[in-house]
Amino acid sequence: MLSKAYRWLLPHPLLTLLLAVVWTLLQNNVSAGMIVFGVILGVIIPWITSVWWPESPRGFHMGRMIRYSIIVIWDILVANVQVAWIVLTVPNSRLKPAWIVIPLELREPEAITLLAGTITLTPGTVSADLSDEGHSLLVHVLHTDDPDAVREEINDRYQRRLKEIFQ
Repeated sequence: MLSKAYRWLLPHPLLTLLLAVVWTLLQNNVSAGMIVFGVILGVIIPWITSVWWPESPRGFHMGRMIRYSIIVIWDILVANVQVAWIVLTVPNSRLKPAWIVIPLELREPEAITLLAGTITLTPGTVSADLSDEGHSLLVHVLHTDDPDAVREEINDRYQRRLKEIFQ
């Protein structure tokens, strides 16, 4: 009985903790009041939004997600330098933008959302559309000589890892 009450009050306990910590850090003032308010927000927001979260992902691996996050942060840093170099050295007439269709092996909505967000967060690429069936993602690349290499890099660097995270 306690488990049902607990799940009703805290439908997503990790999200509750994350929201409380992020709120406290954003305040730039660690005080008892800010921590309490962060916990209140961390309880209320997941509780209100839980109707739109019918199920949690079945096989989520937190350790792999942490490694994935480190890789994405590194890729964002590297891509910032690459895009700055392109902007500073490549004239507009020599830019080679491309639309690339990425076939998706992922089926979990959370994993597809993470992939699309990762692509968009990485400078020089933007996730533009998801097919109606959810089997492919349309990506715009600022500059590339080889669209197939970009597709392979996205598949190998991100999609493969997300499949492992959401097994």
